[in-house]
Amino acid sequence: MDTSNSSIYGKAYEYACILALIDKVEQFREIEIGENNSVIIARQRYESVDDDMRTDMLLSAKAGIEAIINMEPRITEDGKDLLTVTLQPDTAATKKGDIRDVLIIRRSIKWEIGISVKHNHSALKHSRISPHIDFGKDWMGVPCSHNYFDNINKVFKKLEKAKTENKKWSEIRSKEDDVYIPLLQAFMDEFTSLQKSHNVTSKLVKYLIGSNGRDYYKLIHHNNHTATIVPFNLYGTLNLSAANQKPQIEIPPINLPNRIIELSFKEKSKTTIVLTMNKGWSISMRLHNASSRVEMSLKFDIQLQSKPEDLFYLDVKW
Repeated sequence: MDTSNSSIYGKAYEYACILALIDKVEQFREIEIGENNSVIIARQRYESVDDDMRTDMLLSAKAGIEAIINMEPRITEDGKDLLTVTLQPDTAATKKGDIRDVLIIRRSIKWEIGISVKHNHSALKHSRISPHIDFGKDWMGVPCSHNYFDNINKVFKKLEKAKTENKKWSEIRSKEDDVYIPLLQAFMDEFTSLQKSHNVTSKLVKYLIGSNGRDYYKLIHHNNHTATIVPFNLYGTLNLSAANQKPQIEIPPINLPNRIIELSFKEKSKTTIVLTMNKGWSISMRLHNASSRVEMSLKFDIQLQSKPEDLFYLDVKW
């Protein structure tokens, strides 16, 4: 179990969102917490942080949830049914690609929405690169070539020896030149090849900002008394009207890119590449080791470097 500060705060903020939903919804309709192990852990994390942190998280969550309710009238609609709020296990993201943390469910009308909750960071995904991961197939439905795996295996064979010796990453000399650069170059070469043969730009962006075919809201807590809400409505399942009420805030459609402008290393960096696309999309991908000791995979920190003008988002004060 991850007990780093970032993990503790993230889990605590998830529980703050549950409390915020109950506070905002119970005056309109019946609501319950779908208890599971994830909820229990999040509650423990929330109770473990100091009073000032809990107060800030709850204020932030209430402001964010209120904005989402203004986009989702089915949350407060009294349909004489039960609304359930629960948390997904972390394995939903790692095994299924479903990055939603908070689920809001009305089973009687077969309706649910999800929220990806972030505490003071805005990463899209933390995908891995390894000899056993076919990013082309997993991300875009197009398998990588044998040449790609041959190139990255040259690097991972060296790492395998270091792993058997139980070495730390800090003991690997020239890891940026000998590990990060060749892996990132192999990744860029393969993606460029896949793009030329299959035009996978839109599929890549759907993978990076998506949640395994499910629309969702991203709710980001900032320490500057602001929360950001970003709806990712790729499949048209968000922002639906209730029986007698339309959303107070309408979400415009997302205009996905279909062309690569440039894919290259970030200036003066050996660990980060930047993918620049048309329609105002730009994504950075920073490769890093996910643990102190050498292992047979590395992790991407993937972020939107620039938002397209038509990507709707809302900043709310708390």
